[in-house]
Amino acid sequence: MQQQPSVIIIGAGVAGLAAAIRLAVAGYPVQVFEKNSYPGGKLSYFELDGYHFDAGPSLFTQPANIEALFELAGEPIHDYFQYRSMPVACRYFYEDGTKVVAYTNISQFAAEAEQMLGEPAANIAHYLKDASNLYNKVGTLFLNYSLHQPAVFFQKKIITALAAIRFKHLFKSLHQLNKQYFRQEKTAQLFNRYATYNGSNPYRAPGMLSVIPHLEMNEGTFYPEGGMIAITHALHHLALKKGVQFHFNAPVESIIHEDGRIKGIYSKGVPYMANLVVSNVDTYFTYRYLLKDEKTAAKIDRQERSSSALIFYWGIAKSFPELDLHNIFFSNNYAAEFAAIFNEKKLYPDPTVYINITAKCEPGIQAPADKENWFVMINVPAATGKDMAVMQQQARAAIINKLNRMLHTDIAPLIEAEAILDPVQIESITGSYKGALYGTSSNSKWAAFLRHPNFSKTIKGLYFVGGSVHPGGGIPLCLQSAKIMSGLAIPYLKKISTRDDR
Repeated sequence: MQQQPSVIIIGAGVAGLAAAIRLAVAGYPVQVFEKNSYPGGKLSYFELDGYHFDAGPSLFTQPANIEALFELAGEPIHDYFQYRSMPVACRYFYEDGTKVVAYTNISQFAAEAEQMLGEPAANIAHYLKDASNLYNKVGTLFLNYSLHQPAVFFQKKIITALAAIRFKHLFKSLHQLNKQYFRQEKTAQLFNRYATYNGSNPYRAPGMLSVIPHLEMNEGTFYPEGGMIAITHALHHLALKKGVQFHFNAPVESIIHEDGRIKGIYSKGVPYMANLVVSNVDTYFTYRYLLKDEKTAAKIDRQERSSSALIFYWGIAKSFPELDLHNIFFSNNYAAEFAAIFNEKKLYPDPTVYINITAKCEPGIQAPADKENWFVMINVPAATGKDMAVMQQQARAAIINKLNRMLHTDIAPLIEAEAILDPVQIESITGSYKGALYGTSSNSKWAAFLRHPNFSKTIKGLYFVGGSVHPGGGIPLCLQSAKIMSGLAIPYLKKISTRDDR
């Protein structure tokens, strides 16, 4: 009787967890090796002086991606994970005092934009209808299939998808497209912001990124009970239930392959054999360190990195009723800010500030009573070797100055707990090359096709998931990468199970 082919997954980030679940449910023995002492990768968590902080991603959209994993596994999701929809996607603050509440009800948001920005409500409705159409005809194809398999382009769906693409989606920047739809500069700026959801520059990234607002505004935003870390806990527990074996504090030194075929890995100098290896490690590090392939690593390095982040985790000794779960304080010159990040590779002195406050959803649990846990983030260049301590100091001063001005409050004395995460630390902790949150940027109309595929073209049995490969970064796309990968890997595993030369 032949032994079932075995699987090793390198990295327990959200994509690695999803990949482990899918392959275990398919009936294969799966081991996950993780260098850290905990699962989740960027989707991690810590506590500081009574304040609870999600360390990484803070926006939860498309819960159906997680529901699909539990349905596939035959497990009731409510035993592991609960969430609720949010009536407000984000609150926006502009330097001139303008404030906008982005309700998740489109009619309500359109009315708000008309009242507060002077933007005709019909323009908002038109934009989001077009975004929905583009997502359903093009986005779903992109998210569910490998763009690196020729057979994909011979499906009937591709004809429908191509018919939905317009000149503006490929040959105009997101900013140019937004200017076509909206009369007011502030409205265009609000929708330009969505380029940051994959670490890109709205003044260079293609108009195709106009599909992104669909996820948040048409489908809605959600809050997972217990914070974003609840996603990691749920997927980890589901993987364990399905028999996945985890090795924590177990860095992988190399991937073993012979004659163009996977054999296993080395972790802490010990070989572990497997027929299939899935890397949830940034592709640059996978090639440079795990495969010792300097040539391919150098090729990846030539691609522009996405932006990174500088995050301040602040325990704030006050409650701010004007703030919500998600809040944006815009730069007064958005174009100059992105030029600084992507062209000059430096910190912009008046950065756009994002604040996430989970205590708004769970007061007295996520932070002490009448206090708030602020996740304060600005976009910065991927690590370039500059002095991070100086950047931290400059950014902290700029952020506090901006918030003092826009909230009419002296923020500094209210900070009673603080932790900081910069691009160098992001690289060290999460293995994201140069701290780039989304691998390569999408500042090109060809970016989707240049992103690394979910499989190796030269080594059979080697597959890839996570934010540095197709379809991209962010929780929904990372989960989709695991789905795409499993759709390719499971047929391969079935094929080799019938052979004796495994």
